[in-house]
Amino acid sequence: MSQLKHLNDRIISRVNVNLAELEFDTDDFVMNTLDHQKMLKFYAFYGITAHHPIYFHFKNSNIAGSYFLGKCVVSRSTIYKSDVRGDELKRKGDNIKCAKDIPLVEDEVINIKDSLLYKTLVHSNSHNPESPEEFGIRNTISTHYANIHGSTLEGCFLGPFSTVDLMNLHSCIVGEFSYVQVGELFHRQIEPGTVWVRSKTFEFKFKYPKGVLDEYIGVNASHQPRGIIYDFVSEKETDYERLFEVVDIEPVKAPESSAVNRYAVIKPKTEIGENVLISQRAYLENARMGNGSNAQENTYIVNSHLEGMNVTAHGGKIINTVVGLKTFVGFNSFLYGKDDAQLTLGKGCIVMPHTIVDIDEPLEIPEGRLIWGHIRSAADLSSNTMALDEIAGIRGSQSVGNMTFTGSGQDFVEAFSSRIEHILEANGAYYDYESKEMSGHAQEDQQIAFNTLQPYRSGENAGIYPSIRIKP
Repeated sequence: MSQLKHLNDRIISRVNVNLAELEFDTDDFVMNTLDHQKMLKFYAFYGITAHHPIYFHFKNSNIAGSYFLGKCVVSRSTIYKSDVRGDELKRKGDNIKCAKDIPLVEDEVINIKDSLLYKTLVHSNSHNPESPEEFGIRNTISTHYANIHGSTLEGCFLGPFSTVDLMNLHSCIVGEFSYVQVGELFHRQIEPGTVWVRSKTFEFKFKYPKGVLDEYIGVNASHQPRGIIYDFVSEKETDYERLFEVVDIEPVKAPESSAVNRYAVIKPKTEIGENVLISQRAYLENARMGNGSNAQENTYIVNSHLEGMNVTAHGGKIINTVVGLKTFVGFNSFLYGKDDAQLTLGKGCIVMPHTIVDIDEPLEIPEGRLIWGHIRSAADLSSNTMALDEIAGIRGSQSVGNMTFTGSGQDFVEAFSSRIEHILEANGAYYDYESKEMSGHAQEDQQIAFNTLQPYRSGENAGIYPSIRIKP
């Protein structure tokens, strides 16, 4: 197992060099997180479909319990129980929109090098025009349930339950439960619990008070997570591990136009409508999934009803909640109704990433609202929600509670609405079964095959996977 230890030591050294200016040492996190024996226990798997280019090359790495789809290259990295989903990578011939269109001369590839991803989600395609054919993650450590969504990273540390979205980061630290989508950052430290969206024409910013954040997602001195959200996720970990203990499982009953991944946990009393996508590592229990809805990676939908055309982004958690038509629930949000205190979201709402709604009495949020921050009761709605029509009318700067918005509200609403439509289309929510038009992931992921991959079990290479190349 000496090679596995050497691999992890090298990753620590490389990341620490990049973060030296910020005086940050990743050694405590890695040493207190990785269990080398568990890294021998779980196999990795590579998905193959007729709709996605096939190429997977890995060497000198451990990829235990991880899922890969699309064109991926992994070298000198540790990727533990992570999902690297390249089904939306750009293809040869696509044009990158910038000052002048850049045509791709080859398919885009996710390239992970000298990095450690721990229970992390990697998805979408790079928004870095400087390397349009490569979605790169280098010299980076990403921790529990972080999301790397269309973002290239160089020498970064991502805290637990953080999200970096559609951007480029260089030598940055992103604190726990922070969401950033701001284009590009260099040598910055993002405070825990920051929600920050910035474009050329608007900026949305919110920060959780430390006392609130610590209750839901805090970290100890070794950057290990704790809190209500982490406890909720951890108690369901064994359900996922059971999926790795058997080769064949009984398929979940679903319409022909819907896809339920073999590595999703589907508990009793779950109903799945037409054109529904259930991704790997989703968790559904007593869930009613209306037509065109989806549950992406690391989502939890429990005792809840999604009425239809609903987007539940990576890491979204919906418990004892009714979600109205075409409502978006953002990354790592936590909607926590109770058995005797149902949460109801009206149609057309947008729940900002990393929102926490934790109620002890029934609560109904009207339709067409933007929702953010921390909500415990109806008294919090005035400082943590706003009508989308009202936001669209903002020109200049406005503060509501702890949230500050600057710029064009109209551009902000249109950007979110456009993105939601793109996700619905990509997921196949609008698929027409008769004409076979508007297909997406819900239809294309139905006939997926999995290649399982195993590491060395003993000797100095124990835990290291043999170098393997999978191609057409």
